[in-house]
Amino acid sequence: MDGTRPLRVRGLTASAERPEKFPESSVKENNMRLPIRWATHRRVLVVGVVLGLLSLVMISLPLTETETSKPVEGIVDPNHKMLVHEYVHKVLEGPCRPSGARQSLFTQLPASSHVVQPFLWKDKPLPKDLSLYPPPFGLKGLESKVENLLKLFSDEPQPETTSGTCQRCLVIGNGGILRGLELGSEFDRFDTIIRLNSGPLGEFSVDVGNRTSIRMSYPEGTPLHWVDTDPQTLFVAVVYKRVDINWISAMISKLTVSLWDWIFFWQKVPDQIPLEPSRFRLLNPHVIRQTALDLLKYPPPTPRLWGWDQNVPTLGVSALNLASLLCDEVSLAGFGYNLSQQGAPLHYYDHLPMSAMLQQKMHNVDKETQLLQSLVKAGTITDLTGGIHCSFCKS
Repeated sequence: MDGTRPLRVRGLTASAERPEKFPESSVKENNMRLPIRWATHRRVLVVGVVLGLLSLVMISLPLTETETSKPVEGIVDPNHKMLVHEYVHKVLEGPCRPSGARQSLFTQLPASSHVVQPFLWKDKPLPKDLSLYPPPFGLKGLESKVENLLKLFSDEPQPETTSGTCQRCLVIGNGGILRGLELGSEFDRFDTIIRLNSGPLGEFSVDVGNRTSIRMSYPEGTPLHWVDTDPQTLFVAVVYKRVDINWISAMISKLTVSLWDWIFFWQKVPDQIPLEPSRFRLLNPHVIRQTALDLLKYPPPTPRLWGWDQNVPTLGVSALNLASLLCDEVSLAGFGYNLSQQGAPLHYYDHLPMSAMLQQKMHNVDKETQLLQSLVKAGTITDLTGGIHCSFCKS
């Protein structure tokens, strides 16, 4: 880690001379000091091992950009752009299907998973099944910490959606496919707009819009400088590890993150989120577990000494599941990893190429693409930008 000196073990210098015989009292005194010295060296050794492991984690995880970069001009076929706009307009002007997305997902979910609360609340006990797995699939071993965290949250409000009105959710990914389509004004027409991680607005708003109903993220993915200007924006926090709970608590309480917590983040995290406590939500881990086990059909998570299996859904697919709990209809935009075009932009806001996705080891991109394609073809969700399955493209 930067600014730290390597630990050096002090050794003995070889000598040809025979050592002098020490008096018996000195030998006994030195023998008594050995346990003390060993205890001191052991503490130093433990700290060194911990710092070494953390360094390996930082090196092994792919680097992602959370700072806003200058936009890169995209070259978009005018005819394709016109088709995209016509399709988005058709979706917005068409009849809304009450509970359409969730009812369609029911065909892929076991009966026990039909009722899921999207968020955890302080006035409701934690579901017992959250103790089956550690984060992000549950809260095993962290129940008391989460219960204390929930005390900082407001009471459960009235439903977020307007009663009696068919609501449309739009989950906006960060894909480079958004660049140059100029769909921002159309996106802003949706009832609920869910943005992921640090996806910026501002100078990119012509392509991605200005409104944010929900920003869903974890500590390392959250914008270092808050980009949403609407004070009514909800921040939905996702727990992937123990230290995330401490960070969420600090963000709500407007406190400083402890130095000890900082060393467990693999990337710089924000030190504040300028929202009132009433605008924070804690995602129910069951949403991620349901996405992984029931929708993607991954095997149950098993303990591992190091790293993750490829059974953690991307935040985008988990957000789709969340959207089906909040809205009647669900649309996607900015989704799709076309790994055959490795030089294409990965994000709409930076210079990373598509090939950067090949470095990550946590997500099964192929499996997720198959799921999303099946949902689009079945009419469960709509893909506004055609990165998953283009319903409006000419064959």
